[in-house]
Amino acid sequence: MVASHPPMNQPSRSRADEALGVLLLAGGVLLLLSVLSYHPEDPSWNVLTSRPIVHNKIGRVGAYVADFCLQVFGLTAFALPVLLFAWACSKLRGRPLRAPVAKGLGWASFLLSGAGLLSVLFPQPYVLWPTVRPGGMLGTLLAAQLVAVLNTVGAALVLGVTVILALMVAGNFSLIAAGEAVMRGARSITARLRKTGERPEREEVMGAAAGPASAPRPKIASAGAPDLTAMATTTASSELPRAPGVAAAHREEAPAVEPALSLAEAEAEATPRTRSPVPPVPVDVEEIIERAGPSPTPAPTRWRPSSEAARQAPADPIAEMLSTASVRTTKPVEKASPAERSRSLSPGEGFSLPSVEMLTEPPPPHEQAHEELMQRAVLLAEKFKEFGITGHVHQISPGPVVTTFEFKPDPGIKYSRIVSLVEDLCLALEAESIRIDRIPGKSTIGIEVPNKHRELIRLREILESKKFQESRSRLTIALGKTIDGGVYISDLAKMPHLLIAGATGSGKSMTVNCILVSILFKATPEEVRFILIDPKRLELGLYDGIPHLLAPIVTDPKRAAYALKWAVAEMENRYKLLASFGVRNIEQFNREVRDLSDRRVRSESGEPIRPLPYIVIIIDELADLMMVASSEVETAITRLAQMARAVGLHLVLTTQRPSVDVITGLIKANFPCRIAFRVSSKVDSRTILDANGAEALLGRGDMLFLPPGSSRLVRVHGAFLEEAEIKRVVEFLKAQGEPHYDETVLMSDKEYAAAHGGGEKRDELYEEALKIVVEMGRASTSVLQRRLRIGYGRAASIIDMMEREGYVEPADGPRPRAITRKALEFRERLRQMDAER
Repeated sequence: MVASHPPMNQPSRSRADEALGVLLLAGGVLLLLSVLSYHPEDPSWNVLTSRPIVHNKIGRVGAYVADFCLQVFGLTAFALPVLLFAWACSKLRGRPLRAPVAKGLGWASFLLSGAGLLSVLFPQPYVLWPTVRPGGMLGTLLAAQLVAVLNTVGAALVLGVTVILALMVAGNFSLIAAGEAVMRGARSITARLRKTGERPEREEVMGAAAGPASAPRPKIASAGAPDLTAMATTTASSELPRAPGVAAAHREEAPAVEPALSLAEAEAEATPRTRSPVPPVPVDVEEIIERAGPSPTPAPTRWRPSSEAARQAPADPIAEMLSTASVRTTKPVEKASPAERSRSLSPGEGFSLPSVEMLTEPPPPHEQAHEELMQRAVLLAEKFKEFGITGHVHQISPGPVVTTFEFKPDPGIKYSRIVSLVEDLCLALEAESIRIDRIPGKSTIGIEVPNKHRELIRLREILESKKFQESRSRLTIALGKTIDGGVYISDLAKMPHLLIAGATGSGKSMTVNCILVSILFKATPEEVRFILIDPKRLELGLYDGIPHLLAPIVTDPKRAAYALKWAVAEMENRYKLLASFGVRNIEQFNREVRDLSDRRVRSESGEPIRPLPYIVIIIDELADLMMVASSEVETAITRLAQMARAVGLHLVLTTQRPSVDVITGLIKANFPCRIAFRVSSKVDSRTILDANGAEALLGRGDMLFLPPGSSRLVRVHGAFLEEAEIKRVVEFLKAQGEPHYDETVLMSDKEYAAAHGGGEKRDELYEEALKIVVEMGRASTSVLQRRLRIGYGRAASIIDMMEREGYVEPADGPRPRAITRKALEFRERLRQMDAER
């Protein structure tokens, strides 16, 4: 019941304010008419007359009120109706009066100091009417006191300053805003007068251009990166009616200028090249700003392609913010020639690497219209102006997925203020999300706005690039393109491990496929081997059977823990091998082995020593492994991440649950290189990258990459790879040979010991004990103790050895253990031997 009272009282309160506003408005009108129609001969407090005629428009009451106001306040009495009008407007609008006491004191100070200032400036007693002093009774008394102390000049200064301060307190008056308003009005009037004077000159230009063009007119042209003036000229030229001569003149293009040429530089460069006194048609940016939407700002002055206009500062703040903007052209990806691709690869004997012809060709790039880019820049400038952010849009860099607007703030503008406007910019530009970040090496801020038409980045385009082909590392991975359209690759050997995290469907599996295929295009099975762990059984099954696999694709989390333990043991064995050769890393070891290949160096076991391949362990979902065996998995991953780089073992971990129980502190500390895809919150972004930003990504392969040896995030748009392309590459590799699996990779300790003869010396009574067990058909520790006269520990050890070798089943409580088929076969062999005897 209590909650229902405020809504019921709200209409009555608003009606009361409205009624009070109407009364105040009527009172202000009556007071204004009374003061304006004041007559000295009307009856008042100081005039007694018997004449029935009253000149005041409000009658006898108006005459008395006007005489009182003018006698007390003087000419400042005309401010009293203004005060009533302002009060009435605030009531009619329903806005409460803020700080009423301060505003009341301000208006009272204004009336008193204004009356005193009028008395000081006009010392003569009567100005308009013979009975009214300029400052009234109050002004005369105040002026007399101040003049006696400060003289006339000092009193005028003190009272003038008091008037200004009183207005600032009472009505939010600002001297700077008033000065800017006066300057804008003066500039607007000057621009209109100049525009009116140039109309006859434009008509002469059009008439001269309609005739035969005797002298060609130069134009500033850019092959792919026109600045704001060139774009505006193109826009205006497509809308203005043009004579045939003008069209012919516009088709004659001059050599292209640099893409980042600003407006002033373009005009300064174009002026000495002019061969004809006929200037080009003046074009402004008003049409572009009007297309972007209505703006409450005054109309901007015209931008003319002449040196005089280039030196003149723009009058409109938005036009001034865009005065140095230029559009950067996206350079096409530089492809390697077939000869360079063949030289960049050195496959092993009898093995051919895949060709890029197996992958789908990329679609033609979609270029954004320059007018559309400038319209977005105008919207950006308008939004900054609303929040008091001043600066210049320095450069516009369109990319395949986002467009970067380089904004250079003016001195005194804090970076945090601009970052806080992300949501407002999304609303103004109708964007899904916008990311703001500093640009390294520049004094500008990058505002990354999504494109309306997103470009599809194919992996073939990255693999064909000269940058990828010139990379000599066998672990070169193709990630995609940067925000400005450049190819981005990295070297897994330098990372040396990679952590990938993000929400479901954000592009993690696609990036893992691109990493795998990139390495398959670079390395043979003798150079790189894979251990693929896929607990989800969905993503990595396409690569089953390729010769690069070191073990079958692991889908059991327990077997995955065994594979990681094997990797730790392999790492330790490789370190011992490297130490025996006196080298520090796998590259030096392989170089030494190749140099000594003619000598046929052999290891302690007698096998020839060969170059060691890189081993890349890819775990598609780390969360599933952490749920089954978190301690074992975390320990193995931590040891590998700390020590495995030098011996050629590299980890790639992915997870769709970026929480602290999956990405623990130990894992993060040993994985300096990380990739974050789109996440739902800033907390998840900080869990992956220790920084915000991943929550503002677009999804579908849009990522933030923390490269090796750097703390600056790089935004990369991931490449796309279809399942059919992967199958073509896999079939090509499988046709060249089958994989040679190492069976020990997925073995547990007991299985490894059983496969290698128990891994320990047998007890001297083992054979006799085995005969007793197979004859009895069961294994019992107490029976062996009695029959062999040994202790419990020795009997239990013998039975455990039988279990490892597969003769008895595991223990089932206190009952004797059952024997296996292997034990039954051993018993038959014993009986056959006894029969033969």
